Amino acid sequence: MFAAEGCKVVLAARRIDRLQNLAAKIQDAGGEALAIPVDIVEAIEVQNLIQSTLDLYGQIDILFNNAGIGRVEWFENHDPERDIEMLMQINLIGLMQVTRAVLPHMLSRREGHIINMVSVAGLMSPPLITSYSASKFGVRAFTDSLRREITPLGIKVSGIYPGPAATEFGQHVGKNKAYNSVSAKVNVHMTSSYVARRVVDVAKRPRRSLIIPWWFRIFFVFDTLFPVFMDWVYFYFVKKYHKLDEEK
Repeated sequence: MFAAEGCKVVLAARRIDRLQNLAAKIQDAGGEALAIPVDIVEAIEVQNLIQSTLDLYGQIDILFNNAGIGRVEWFENHDPERDIEMLMQINLIGLMQVTRAVLPHMLSRREGHIINMVSVAGLMSPPLITSYSASKFGVRAFTDSLRREITPLGIKVSGIYPGPAATEFGQHVGKNKAYNSVSAKVNVHMTSSYVARRVVDVAKRPRRSLIIPWWFRIFFVFDTLFPVFMDWVYFYFVKKYHKLDEEK
């Protein structure tokens, strides 16, 4: 979608086969795209990504931080390495490192736009996503603080806060019974294409933040104004479903 708007796109992720397929589709449609395999946990690979982009195009106008992993499980069952350390490394520290690598270039031009994919989990903290929510609250804080630091210097910073969407992400968060029982009762209507369109909208018309779908703003306000009530809701949820998982 960025390429369709005329952007020259640099695609960065770990799975080079998918990157190359996407780059080929963009090029076949008349766009321009470069695929670079990157693990954002590795500082050397991040530096290579940024330098390769600058060597080829001479500038970076938009940085879209979209990498992330998740875990849905009771916290006592989290694997310390994957579900805590690696999750934090990718969702928060990696995002910060990529941003830090791009920032000097944007500051030198006094121009640029940084868009961070956060999550409604960075606004509210329900059970079963303790590590994920912690990482996203960190991204939210980083996004807000960075925006206040560099907006006066000409750099725009935006945070995207999507609710559940029908993406591959949901296939890799675990097999928790409580989560599966609840999610089976909830129809997810928001598609990855819709989220992508809204991201491009923010790039074209920068704003501080975007919560999608819009009615999640009501949940956020309710959670903020009536935290005791939400504690009671989650209390009964845990009493009901934690026992379900103990029986597995």
